[in-house]
Amino acid sequence: MDLAPDLQLPSLPEVTLRALEACHQDESYRTISEIVSVDTALVARILALANSALYRPATRITSVDQALLRLGTRRFHTLVLTAALRQLLFELGGDEWQHLRDFWRHSLTTALTARALATLTRYREPDEAFMLGMLHNIGELIAIKTTATDAKQYFFNHQSDIAAELVTAWGLGPMAADAMRYQQALPNELRDAGHLVKLISLATRLALSDAAGIAAAATVFGLSEELTREINRRISHEVSGMAASLGIPLDDEYHGEVATRKLKQTILRQAMANQALGLANLNGPIDDILSETVNSLTLVTGLPALCFAHSEDNLVLLSGTTGTVPELAVSAKPGGSVLTDAFSSGKPVCLADRSPTVLDRQLLNLLRTPSMLAVPVITANDSPGVFALGTDEKDPTTTTELAALFTRQLSVVLGDRPQTSDADNQQDAIEQEVAREMVRRQIHEVSNPLTIIRQYIYQLRNRLEDAEVQQELDVIRDELDRAGNLLLQMSHTTPTSDHAEGVELNTELKNLSRILEDSLFANGKRHLNVLLCRQPTLLTVGAAPVRQIVINLVRNAAESLPEEGGKVEIRTSAPVWQNNRTWVELEITDTGTGIPDDIRSALFTPVKSTKGEGHSGLGLSIVKQLIDDMEGIIACRTGQEGTTFRILLPAASHKKNETD
Repeated sequence: MDLAPDLQLPSLPEVTLRALEACHQDESYRTISEIVSVDTALVARILALANSALYRPATRITSVDQALLRLGTRRFHTLVLTAALRQLLFELGGDEWQHLRDFWRHSLTTALTARALATLTRYREPDEAFMLGMLHNIGELIAIKTTATDAKQYFFNHQSDIAAELVTAWGLGPMAADAMRYQQALPNELRDAGHLVKLISLATRLALSDAAGIAAAATVFGLSEELTREINRRISHEVSGMAASLGIPLDDEYHGEVATRKLKQTILRQAMANQALGLANLNGPIDDILSETVNSLTLVTGLPALCFAHSEDNLVLLSGTTGTVPELAVSAKPGGSVLTDAFSSGKPVCLADRSPTVLDRQLLNLLRTPSMLAVPVITANDSPGVFALGTDEKDPTTTTELAALFTRQLSVVLGDRPQTSDADNQQDAIEQEVAREMVRRQIHEVSNPLTIIRQYIYQLRNRLEDAEVQQELDVIRDELDRAGNLLLQMSHTTPTSDHAEGVELNTELKNLSRILEDSLFANGKRHLNVLLCRQPTLLTVGAAPVRQIVINLVRNAAESLPEEGGKVEIRTSAPVWQNNRTWVELEITDTGTGIPDDIRSALFTPVKSTKGEGHSGLGLSIVKQLIDDMEGIIACRTGQEGTTFRILLPAASHKKNETD
């Protein structure tokens, strides 16, 4: 039976609702990713879109995170909204709701178990194992939404082949397809199977928490019964905690009607906010937009409203829907009123049982209502204004949700189009030109001593006969040239392109190692070992970015070693085949104390350095950018025993591996 890669499948409404709320509240990318990754239908939708002809790159996707990064934040938010709308089209009965809940629990248990086993057995992509665990029984999900009895039974009977077919269509690779196809193989048939196949097959059995799964763990991976039961206990506890956080009952009878009704209300509110916002004129200065949209806010909520703009240190009344508004400007500093408290806190504030201030009473008179709600407009840069809504409720929860949704949508519009006056634009242009001129002068002052040093090195090189020392001086001179080129690029508005030829990695590392030993490992306590493979390591990229990567990582590794000393090791391997490409592998390992948790959570993004003054915290983010630019891959493993960075650089012999 033919299947479209972009399936329309049901989700538990609690999961879809939580994902939609996370998008509306602009929660972190990591938070949203964790939510959607626990739902098979959402994962299938993401993979279908990310691997479509519109987005498909040369490399395959191995995790939900990679798929989301490929789509981008905005497109992903749209995907969640459309998934929520489609969820409303599924009409499920009581037994089908129960079945959907049981399906969700089993798929999530399998996915978490697969990731735990992958970590335990040192599989290189634990997130890939998790993703395939979520997809392994997708045929059952298709059967739930199918009405015809014969077709429903077909999907139940052919789950493995269906999953393999879809995984292939989504471009996840032959090993992922095999993991789906052979998930029901007997344990004694899996002893010499591929690692991923064994992970998924064993995870599906352990998810059933029966004796057969315990025995299979011993056969497939040699795991003891005690360890296997502990894995089962931890996974069961994790699933229960996740279900509780989403409001999904696991032990009682389950019906999704309540969550579906709430999901419908959330979608309708967003549709109302978008529709009302679309009626306003969103062109012109920000103050004009705020004045215009106050009418749309009243249209959505059915309540009278006032609009205040932030101007210097004041909140200035711009417009309202209660007739002609007086001239009114109040201090933006918090003074106890609902208006100023909402503006300063960045959150909606209701009058409720608070004792009204004089300003509160003034606004209530203008709104002609017994109570009031203030909702700020927050953009990425500042808070351009605040709305005051007149209410007759002490706890206007529904109104607050709708007004907050409206202002968030308005904030997106304002954030997408920076609005400045001509005077502001002229002032900004002047300030930018002054800053550029200062940078040019500073660069000129830095370039002069660099030129002198470079000439001196050239003269010194010609006086020496030692070939090794000449090579070291060549490296130093090249690095000075690179620094000069970077300064030159900084002093111009358009960067220059670098068409450097490929470099032999082993040769480059030999030259760099002498300099690194003299500068970073000269105290006798630190040691640098360089283990180079015998095979050719010719890369498609130039020497400059490779040097910058190695110097950054080796410097970090050396500085992570304790005072009593330690070891840094550089190792190369070639050729390496992965993702149908040929690579040269570079590993840099240290015996330091490992990367702290707070740094590890944002490893390749600019952070505040833990090394003290003189360190910007940009090193790893620069390394990641350089590797991305050359279409390479970087991974990190860290712990108390030390840290290893594994880098795959494109080999010059760019041949595909037919057996991958």
